[in-house]
Amino acid sequence: MYCDEALDAVEAVAAGELAIEGRLAEHYAGCRDCAAALAQARRLEQLLHQRPVPHAPAQFTARTMARVRRARWRSEQVFDLGFNVAIAIVILALLVGAWALLNRTGLTSVSNDAVNLLAAATVAFAQRVAPALPLYLGATALVVTALGIWWWAERDVGI
Repeated sequence: MYCDEALDAVEAVAAGELAIEGRLAEHYAGCRDCAAALAQARRLEQLLHQRPVPHAPAQFTARTMARVRRARWRSEQVFDLGFNVAIAIVILALLVGAWALLNRTGLTSVSNDAVNLLAAATVAFAQRVAPALPLYLGATALVVTALGIWWWAERDVGI
């Protein structure tokens, strides 16, 4: 056995986590440097056991967990922002590619006609829906108000 192997085991032996057996026991018996290192590690271990264990301050765990949650939330926010930016770039690249393809093939004149047709259809749809719009807005406001009251009533329950 070499000294570096014995020195790697010194802390575990001093703490009582590893028993001195076989080649390790022979090495510590025959090597003064390793035996001195073991004796010093045992003295240090005894000193550490004699010291009183400090108590954590009040609310230590709660504050630490809050910091961990904040740090995790921040890292998730950064990841989400990066993901959203990447998706926006991909969508923009697809739109630019589609526009370039349409422009190159000469279909832009057809697409202008399609845009005009879509605009006319949108105007016709808006004219048909306009009379019922106050009813839909009122129903939407009622649903939003009911959800808001429900949220307000349940926010402190902690379910």
